[in-house]
Amino acid sequence: MKLALRLASVLLITMSLFAAQPATRQVLTLEIAKQVAAAAAAEAAANKWTVVITILDDGGNLMYLERMDETQIGSIQVAQEKARSAVGFKRPTKVFEDAVASGRTAIVKLPGAMPIEGGIPLMLNGRVAGAIGVSGATSQQDGQIAKAGADALAEIVAK
Repeated sequence: MKLALRLASVLLITMSLFAAQPATRQVLTLEIAKQVAAAAAAEAAANKWTVVITILDDGGNLMYLERMDETQIGSIQVAQEKARSAVGFKRPTKVFEDAVASGRTAIVKLPGAMPIEGGIPLMLNGRVAGAIGVSGATSQQDGQIAKAGADALAEIVAK
């Protein structure tokens, strides 16, 4: 009986040590954010589109913003809102745009849901590490540019 109690105590102590460990996660750095934005900007420039590109961290905080020459200033806030929506709901904003287009107009009542394509979560090891938001061209073009940046992330962090 004493042996069983000792083993149970050791097991509980061991389990509590593992449970008390802080979670580890990869986060975006400013350098990574700049490189993701550069990949997106290259896609925009290749197509002669001028846009605002914004990168947010996993808490929806601005890390990096780039406004290409001749891009309307209204796109600054829109790009940030697209990225914030992608972080907050852990999905591309195209999901909301498609829902509204199919008649689910209640989507527009979700606080922080931006139903316009161009916001995409940035994923590291299967977790949302931030988001990219693009505004200035058509929503489909914004989405294409954002995807170029998001797709570059895996290669950027592998370096």
